[in-house]
Amino acid sequence: MHDLETQPPAVSNADLEPPSGAALLTAPDAAATPAPMPDRTFHLSVVQEPPALPPLPPLPPLRSNDGRVEVTDKTIRVLDQEFLLLELERAEITPVKWILWYLLGGLGLAFVMIAFLQNWLRTGPAMLGMALTALLLAYGHRGTNRLRLHRLGREVVNFALPGETPPWQRLMAEVNQRIFRVHDHAAREAAALLAAADEARRQAALAAQAAAEKAEQANNNPLAFN
Repeated sequence: MHDLETQPPAVSNADLEPPSGAALLTAPDAAATPAPMPDRTFHLSVVQEPPALPPLPPLPPLRSNDGRVEVTDKTIRVLDQEFLLLELERAEITPVKWILWYLLGGLGLAFVMIAFLQNWLRTGPAMLGMALTALLLAYGHRGTNRLRLHRLGREVVNFALPGETPPWQRLMAEVNQRIFRVHDHAAREAAALLAAADEARRQAALAAQAAAEKAEQANNNPLAFN
C-alpha cells in the first residue's frame, strides 16, 4: 500500500465546477464594461410627395357670332349662366322644330287652299291666307337649336339657340374636347395622389415590420436587459 502522504491532494468539487454567471458578472472586467443596450431607435423613411403635374396650357377663348355662348379653357357661359367645364359631362346640340307652328301652318295652308278651290274665298283673301300660313309653316320648320349640358350627378340644363345648326355643332365639338381635356388632367392628378398614398402606406408597413423585427430580436436576447 502507498503512503497517504505520497498521494496527490484531492481536488474539491468547487475547483472543478465552472464559474457561474454571477461570478462572471461580478468580475472586474465585466463590472468595468457593462453590457451594451440594444439600439431601439426606429428609423422611419420620409416619403416625399410626388411632383405636381404642370398646369394645362391656356387656350384661346371662343365666342359665338351672336354672343350667346362664350367658352374659355375652364368655363362656358350660355345666356349669362356660367358653368365649369369640370362639372360637365358633355354638351350636345340638336335641331328642334316648332311642332305647334309647323302644324298650324300646314293645316292652315291646306284649309285656305281647299276653301279657295271650293270658291268659299275670293282670290285676294285666299292669297293673303296662303302667304300667312306659308310663313307659319316655314317658321315652324326652321325651329331652333336645343343645347343640352349634361352635368355630373345633376339634372340636364337646356337652352334654345337660334340660327343655323352647323356653326353650333362645330362650337359644341370644341367644347366637348375641352371638357375631355380638363377631365383627363383631373384624372391624372387623382392618379398621382393615389399612387403617393399607396407608397406612403407601403413605407409605413415596412417601417412597422422593421420595428417589430428589432423588438423581437431584443426580446430573444436574454442578456440585453441585465
